[in-house]
Amino acid sequence: MLNLTSFRPRICRLPGGAVSTLAEVPPANAPLAPHSLVRAIAWTGAARWATQLLTWASTIVVARILVPSDYGLYAMATLFLGLVALISEFGLGQAVVVLREMSQDHVEQINALSVGFGGLLFLLSCGAAIPLGHFFHTAKLPAVIVVMSLSFVISGAQVVPDALLQRSLRFKLLAWLDIIRAFTQAPMTILLAWLGFGYWSLALGSLAGVIVYTALTLSACPCAFARPRFGEIRRALAFSGDVLGSRVAWYIYSNSDFLMAGRLLGQAPLGTYTLAWTMASTPVEKITNMVTRVTPAFFSAVQHDKAQLRRYLLNISEGLSLITFPASLGMVLMADQFVLGVLGAKWAAAVVPLQLLGIYAALRSITTVFPGILYARRHSRFVMWNTVIAAVIFPLAFQFTSRWGTVGIAATWIVLYPLITAPFMWRTFVAIDLPFRTYCRSLKPALRASLIMILGVVAVRWAMPAWPLILRLATSIFAGAFTYLAVLLIADRQRLRGFYALLRTRS
Repeated sequence: MLNLTSFRPRICRLPGGAVSTLAEVPPANAPLAPHSLVRAIAWTGAARWATQLLTWASTIVVARILVPSDYGLYAMATLFLGLVALISEFGLGQAVVVLREMSQDHVEQINALSVGFGGLLFLLSCGAAIPLGHFFHTAKLPAVIVVMSLSFVISGAQVVPDALLQRSLRFKLLAWLDIIRAFTQAPMTILLAWLGFGYWSLALGSLAGVIVYTALTLSACPCAFARPRFGEIRRALAFSGDVLGSRVAWYIYSNSDFLMAGRLLGQAPLGTYTLAWTMASTPVEKITNMVTRVTPAFFSAVQHDKAQLRRYLLNISEGLSLITFPASLGMVLMADQFVLGVLGAKWAAAVVPLQLLGIYAALRSITTVFPGILYARRHSRFVMWNTVIAAVIFPLAFQFTSRWGTVGIAATWIVLYPLITAPFMWRTFVAIDLPFRTYCRSLKPALRASLIMILGVVAVRWAMPAWPLILRLATSIFAGAFTYLAVLLIADRQRLRGFYALLRTRS
């Protein structure tokens, strides 16, 4: 049996061959340069956008090769495995990032727990594979679940090293790791689809990305193992338990639409809905994920400074809205042209769900940072219970609205999501003494420019009804982008100059 207490490398290898110990991680009260968060987001954003075109291109190529049932089968597998992935981490990575007072020995104990959870949940997934195949009425599903659940064994080893890199603010390195992962997964998926692997191309491509990212993370920041002593890490486990409860509840309510579509509507409608969700969510997720990837470390570093947290929230909200509002609402306006002209007529049923989910994506994009601030302010229990309430309401609502097909399921998000996020916003505003009116002012530039963009695109579409479909799509995109940027340059030039100056600031 491996003696975990005897394997204790204490270094974190950094770019250029330098090494650092956990003692070199900036303490909770360490001063941060005002532009540090922006530069970290910029590095993360550069990585996400460097991979965005590749991701979109690979999705389009694979969608033209595969059929909706292939996407539906893959969605059934990820519906279960995504939930197990959250459990396998047990919120331990978030605890390492936020609870900066933890000792190195405690971090090593948590690392051992993370690896153990990964192996245990791999076995659990294997045991659940056949029952899930019966539940979704497909004999192909169990084998896909077993193969994809190998990622739990692999990724369990990178949870704590990845968290340590975040806590050390090594976001430049993490950005490069994300790029390499994407440039492994996308070509692998395309190649396998072209070779005729069908739904296996989606499963094996995803697994390849996990293997590469884990190997590179461990190479950059190897972390020791220590025998878990639960009495010593009780506080970290309590915090991670709240985080886990929130994430599991979030996963249940945010994926219950796929569950109801697959169970009540069938494999092909689920495939159509999954593609619509992917197209509506990918631009926003690429942007918001680069923010939520960075902000927990910075929020925890200034968790006792309300003024700094207010500045972070207002600047992030304004920046996010300026990018995500036009991207999401533009997809709403051009969904029909995009689906029919790029993906083909076989995906026509995805048009209306894509439009509805685009509106939801715009709403979601500006709310992702609120839980991070609440975690930093140690309101983890509040986050958990409010998310649990959502996990009860959403599945029931989706079950009811599924009688109107994928359109009814997509429309449910627009109705319920604002009601669920309102308590998070209220608690955050109270926790950092931020007036609601001040927050709304940060969204004004994006809202104004987006409204005028919508009017401009509608006018252009009305003026070219007989043009070829692809030409109409290209013209609509150009008109929307030109109108949006023109409004910003005319009405909010000073704000844009301020953001540009902040990005150019050197540490």
